[in-house]
Amino acid sequence: MDHLVLTVIAEDQPGLVERVAKCIAEHGGNWLESRMSRMAGQFAGILRVEVPAQAHTGLIEALQQLEQQGIRVLVAPSGPEPERRWQMIQLQLVGNDRAGIVRDITQLLARHGVNLENLATDVAPAPMTNELLFHADALLAVPTELALDELQGHLETLADDLMVELKLQPAE
Repeated sequence: MDHLVLTVIAEDQPGLVERVAKCIAEHGGNWLESRMSRMAGQFAGILRVEVPAQAHTGLIEALQQLEQQGIRVLVAPSGPEPERRWQMIQLQLVGNDRAGIVRDITQLLARHGVNLENLATDVAPAPMTNELLFHADALLAVPTELALDELQGHLETLADDLMVELKLQPAE
């Protein structure tokens, strides 16, 4: 069995996930993991499936046929897992919304070899002032050779520049 990674995007509609799942099941595939969400009227997801090698072509063709129903699916083979040792760290960030926060934070993380495993962001009004606040929750894979206090120091310096509050803690 081989693993494939699928990216799905379509205008949100009932039955969308069922149609993708049906294609996978009809080709002997097994749905292993996924992250899916509706945003701004669109539905997007990424999933990993296990499929017999001889069924790849048929599955890919069936998934491409979903485009006639407005469902776009991009298929990629799964890649190797990194062999580095990581510490899993949770990052929480809150601050006044402004352009460039994600860019600045991810530049710093990339410079230090930190892998972004998961990222969820949103912008919402502050409770008392209705001023827009940017919120980010991220799961970071930090190389074991990078001291956490060093990373914390770099992030705090950047947080001061961005005028955001951030918190690092071991992932659960």
